[in-house]
Amino acid sequence: MRVFVTGASGWIGSAVVDELLAADHEVVGLARSDASASALEAKGATVLRGDLDDLDALRRGAVDAEGVVHLANKHDWANMAESNRAERAAVETLAEALVGTGRPLVLAAGVAGLTTGRPATEADPSPAIGPESPRGGAENLALAYVDRGVRTVSLRFAPTVHGDGDGGFIAIITDAARRHGVSASVGDGATSWSAVHVTDAARLVRLGLESAPAGSRLHAVAEEAVPSREIAQAIGDALGVPVTAVAREDAVEHFGFIGMFFGLDMSAASEHTRRVLDWTPTGPGLLEDIKAGAYRGA
Repeated sequence: MRVFVTGASGWIGSAVVDELLAADHEVVGLARSDASASALEAKGATVLRGDLDDLDALRRGAVDAEGVVHLANKHDWANMAESNRAERAAVETLAEALVGTGRPLVLAAGVAGLTTGRPATEADPSPAIGPESPRGGAENLALAYVDRGVRTVSLRFAPTVHGDGDGGFIAIITDAARRHGVSASVGDGATSWSAVHVTDAARLVRLGLESAPAGSRLHAVAEEAVPSREIAQAIGDALGVPVTAVAREDAVEHFGFIGMFFGLDMSAASEHTRRVLDWTPTGPGLLEDIKAGAYRGA
């Protein structure tokens, strides 16, 4: 299959490109810089120059592909309105290009905010509807294209897609521990995050692209609920610093923007995903990765 991948040189995207190439798919990766283009070409992928705002490039990539994997996102935490606008415009462009083809559009989504008081499941619809909502309501927008002949698959990632080399949320929390000389949780640390190793997430993207039914909501979740106090303890042990707690109202000052999320419960289940796609995570767990030093030099 000729697959167009946005975010192809990112943390998850790089692993997805490797997974697709290993399965003998042809990959066309969107690249906005010379460094990204060189990295993709070195892997054996074809490069399409452009970025998330280059809707013409997105349209060309999708029209020429037999499947699309959309992983790019601006993640501009200082201007979420712009991130949401760009995400919605990109998803609409990709979906319009695939109308009537029956080809797959696999797009990245998240498990945050789906439920309260219990782990989110694949049966839980996203409450984000419309352009002003988180991620511009892109998941619901894309799923609406199923009736127009697009095999939309929403792939909801755990809040931490971890592994050696990850520069995401856990790296930022680890950096705060290094900066302050203490590893902290928010409040009593009872809230939990789901987690998945990057290799398991990449394999699920491939499986979803190849065979997930139209309209699927999949959860890239290997561990349903890792308590934040255990995450803080593992980071403290890895860095050799004491472990403490910060009040919820002080979380942003201590951690930076990630303090808005570290105290939230973002647990999620993946039983349906595992059953439908015969997906069995095999990578190390989050605490195992932290203790092994994956974030020691982050």
